[in-house]
Amino acid sequence: MTRLTGRALRLTVLVGENDTWHHKPLSSEIVHRAHAAGLAGASVFRGVEGFGASSLIHTSRLLSMSEDLPVAVVIVDTEERVRAFLPQLDELVTEGLVTLDECEVISYTGREGDPGKTDRKGKRSL
Repeated sequence: MTRLTGRALRLTVLVGENDTWHHKPLSSEIVHRAHAAGLAGASVFRGVEGFGASSLIHTSRLLSMSEDLPVAVVIVDTEERVRAFLPQLDELVTEGLVTLDECEVISYTGREGDPGKTDRKGKRSL
């Protein structure tokens, strides 16, 4: 069972959904590397509208502009573990925004059972 409570660091990586790493979605590569690094967890959130350094607004409301919507990858773990992961982001993220925020974890409890039983894609096997 995985547990994490108390002071932590939230890492947020904002990129475009069309951003890739070796022909694979960049957000997916970040999640898989976070998993391989043993971080507590990672989630990907797809935005419905946004703009970045280019000032071009991407929105899901207009069909012609619904490409390359914003994507946020959020990872929360101890400060030491998150900071140790940052060099991997230097390699992966060439355009986007990476932020760190101190946070407090109130409750984080993993599922019962053997946490090591996952397939190579990080999914739990039965």
